[in-house]
Amino acid sequence: MKPDLQWLAEIGATPAANASQRGTNVTALKTALAATVDPQFEADVLDGLDDDQKHIPSIWLYDRRGSELFEEITEVAEYYPTRTETRLLAGLAPELESEIGGVHSLVEIGSGSSRKTRLLLAAMHSLARYVPVDISADFLHDAAAGLARDFPRLAVQPVVADFTAPFALPASIAGRAADDSAGNLGFFPGSTIGNFTPDAAVDLMTQLARTLGPRSRLLIGVDTTQDPALLIPAYDDAAGVTAEFNLNLLDRINRELDGDFDRCNFRHLARHDPQHGRIEMHLVSQREHTVHVRGRTFAFAAGETIHTENCYKYSPSQFLHMAHAAHWRCERSWQDGGRTGFTVYLLRRDA
Repeated sequence: MKPDLQWLAEIGATPAANASQRGTNVTALKTALAATVDPQFEADVLDGLDDDQKHIPSIWLYDRRGSELFEEITEVAEYYPTRTETRLLAGLAPELESEIGGVHSLVEIGSGSSRKTRLLLAAMHSLARYVPVDISADFLHDAAAGLARDFPRLAVQPVVADFTAPFALPASIAGRAADDSAGNLGFFPGSTIGNFTPDAAVDLMTQLARTLGPRSRLLIGVDTTQDPALLIPAYDDAAGVTAEFNLNLLDRINRELDGDFDRCNFRHLARHDPQHGRIEMHLVSQREHTVHVRGRTFAFAAGETIHTENCYKYSPSQFLHMAHAAHWRCERSWQDGGRTGFTVYLLRRDA
């Protein structure tokens, strides 16, 4: 179906409808759609584009299409974190249940497709509930439905939430945590903690400790790599999947915030900042031009960038210092013995 006919079908009009009726219906539909836009997304985009260093928080990269593209990124040859962490999880999963004495609820933070989670669900027979938490509702519910089908013994209870802000667990899980001697097990894979500055990472882990409850544990993956020869290709793969993931943000702004970005005017850039120990992702303006979003005008100079993501590569000492500041202590860790130094930590909440 052609795009214009698709719009007509969605609003109940037909090609034969008169022009004024079509215009009225399209306007009504756009108004309805605008009402569904996350106001925080709008505020973050408008404020970020108005800053001296234009920026947009990385969480907004993950609409449904962005989530799908990130899953593709995890499969490209250059992207070592997923392969490394999956190998570590496959080795530790069989011993995890005896290590922590039986846990009834697994809460995954930023669950995505939950592919790695299957290793834990299959190995931890005491689990009765799985709570995936993600901001992309459609993607989350699709993944949760697949897990509910494949693990019928589990109660799968997805939570649509921005995990960077306080969120509530289902009442049955939150209530049980207070009485359960083992507490909840949080799962935060993918080195997603690296998307946060040190202070923000401490704040997030502090919030997760409160959310997961007393006696809870947190299984978290952390990438320590500082080798640019590994890092740059991992965030700028030859197939261009990461570039598409980054540029998709412009498409989302156009679709949800009435933007008029032309992605041909931008290119993806990944660069290593050794001083801060991080990879940065940017969208670089190819020429001088202006863009409109929600009726506001934003000027771009040639070479100016929108900073879209940080990926900090915290050393073990840095990460453990942050964990302690957030009232977690390390019970055990599993580290990659190769070039990456990727580590999975099992943390326990301080009493």
